[in-house]
Amino acid sequence: MIKFKKILITLLVFLVLMIPIISFAQESLIPCNNTKVTGQATPAGDCDFNAFMKLINTVIHFLLFKLSVPIAAIMFAYAGFLLIKAQGGEAKTQAKGIFTDTVLGLVFAMAAWLVIRTILTILGYDGSWIGF
Repeated sequence: MIKFKKILITLLVFLVLMIPIISFAQESLIPCNNTKVTGQATPAGDCDFNAFMKLINTVIHFLLFKLSVPIAAIMFAYAGFLLIKAQGGEAKTQAKGIFTDTVLGLVFAMAAWLVIRTILTILGYDGSWIGF
């Protein structure tokens, strides 16, 4: 019975995480794939360095904002539930560890994004494709 509950909770969390992906399914990942988006085919010559940078921006934006933030929110909720349920001892320590690990994961992800943006700006790229 416990194994069934774990599978059910995992499936539920997976489905909750898939809802934004399904709702944003109309966004094209590749900006120059020669498909009809607005009734006109994109010319094949539009696949250049800027299109590649837009692709990288789309992937980074998805991973950083649409995937890691909801996962962090779920982990915060789980750790809060453990902290409330815990009456001290090991469960309280585990909940505090989850809080710390989640915050550190978000800080490392944002720091990596900042380092990449800084390096590319120093190398002379515009940087507007990275966001903000």
